[in-house]
Amino acid sequence: MPRLPSSPAFWRSPVRGPWFTSVLGLVLLVGIGVLFVTGLLSYAAYNPGLAGVNDKTPGKGLLGLYLFAWPTRPVWLYRLTQGAHVTLGVTLVPVLLAKLWSVVPKLFALPPVRSLAHALERLSLLLLVGGGLFEFTTGILNIQLDYVFPGSFYPLHFYGAWVFFAAFLAHAALKTPAALRNLRDLRGEHRTQQAQLPDPGQHAGAPRDELTSPEPGPPTVSRRGALGVVGGGSLLLFATTAGRGFDGPLRETALLAPHGGPEPGAGPGAFQINKTARVAGIDARETAEENWRLVVEGRGGTVRLTRAELLRLPLHGAELPIACVEGWSTSDQPWRGVRLRDLAALVGHDPDHAPDVLVESLQRHGSFRRAALRANQVRDPRSLLALFVGGAPLTPDHGYPARVIVPAAPGVLNTKWVARMTFGDL
Repeated sequence: MPRLPSSPAFWRSPVRGPWFTSVLGLVLLVGIGVLFVTGLLSYAAYNPGLAGVNDKTPGKGLLGLYLFAWPTRPVWLYRLTQGAHVTLGVTLVPVLLAKLWSVVPKLFALPPVRSLAHALERLSLLLLVGGGLFEFTTGILNIQLDYVFPGSFYPLHFYGAWVFFAAFLAHAALKTPAALRNLRDLRGEHRTQQAQLPDPGQHAGAPRDELTSPEPGPPTVSRRGALGVVGGGSLLLFATTAGRGFDGPLRETALLAPHGGPEPGAGPGAFQINKTARVAGIDARETAEENWRLVVEGRGGTVRLTRAELLRLPLHGAELPIACVEGWSTSDQPWRGVRLRDLAALVGHDPDHAPDVLVESLQRHGSFRRAALRANQVRDPRSLLALFVGGAPLTPDHGYPARVIVPAAPGVLNTKWVARMTFGDL
């Protein structure tokens, strides 16, 4: 009679066992904790409670109480936090898959519920596995394919993260003590010449656990070897992803990162973009110097400025990167333009007490056609309405005739093809 997956003897790999699962679990305990914190920081960086235009996750209630005004110092802050979030998420994929493989016998174990404690453990396991697969899948789709999952990425990933992390904490509370006990035999595992059986986590005289096969098949790889394969896969993903968050030769190794590989060409405008003028639906006639006007509104009235008039205002420079939610970032670029605080002063605001600003773009397609910046971002002297980059006028794909550039802000808040700026409490 063929064995069913509910039979412990169906799963014959001698690699499975408490020690192997415990090692993977403790790696995920640390890694997922970092992912959760950096994910919340990324959400905060979008200023989602400001004016409603940045917030793609309505009704978050108590889940949004941690939000705060995103700082502008250091300028590489978002580049660091989101680069770590995306790179670590990709790097942990082999560990997550190996962990799921190691515990798959428990998913088929019968009876499904033996006690209240067992029911809670099974529920946490169901939410943990489902939530983990959902969060990693939606995250990877977002960074690699500009998101193709049905529904808006922001609320799905945001609420999914809270459900997943709640299940993760419950599971960790139940399993971490046992995992630590299993790892006390780590030295014994290294002393085991073949590192095969018995699993160091299976103590003599202890009842058989649900992971160790009662009829293991012939060994093909040691547990140390299996961990080496998982670790090697993670290192490979790290090496082909992480470079887009750094300057130097590593950028060319980031083949799996969005906009990975060498810099796209040469010249002052030859650095990464997420959205071209064509994709955004920009009409070249609207951005032509003779037609384009910047409308600036504030408590002192409304001002309409041509690009030539902007060029006659005091111009300032700032060396700033662009960092995107997909985890890639540019190196520091030399921008030059009019400070946002000076534009606020043109319409009656004290630049040292400049308010929030709503920035509107000419773009017709894509998200964040309108974006809000907080007062602390407006007041920073490095926050510019940029007219030049690398000593040359902006290219159409980089936002000609004018774009916003703000230190430490997510890339989508650095609005391109700016048409209107409204200063005031939003």
